[in-house]
Amino acid sequence: FFSAIPENLPEESKEILLDNGKFRIERIVSRGHASATGDWYDQAWDEWVMVLQGEAILVFTDSEAVHLQAGDYLFIAAHVKHRVEWTASDADTLWLAVHG
Repeated sequence: FFSAIPENLPEESKEILLDNGKFRIERIVSRGHASATGDWYDQAWDEWVMVLQGEAILVFTDSEAVHLQAGDYLFIAAHVKHRVEWTASDADTLWLAVHG
């Protein structure tokens, strides 16, 4: 999970580790990446994310920003609009994401 990270990351890296049709597990690698201004995720499924390394700030339309550090996790219910406001640019942020 912590190896084989591309040196060059022009965009966030998403790798599906398991997809059995009921849920999907991904490794996401961010390095200074954020959602484009004005873009919001509005997913039709629930998502559970954990930051295993690095830091990120998520913003929700209906609540305050959430600062996640290594070991922090968050459940995002379906159709809760959110965006990645910031990820550390000086270190990789490794996310474990479970979609279902």
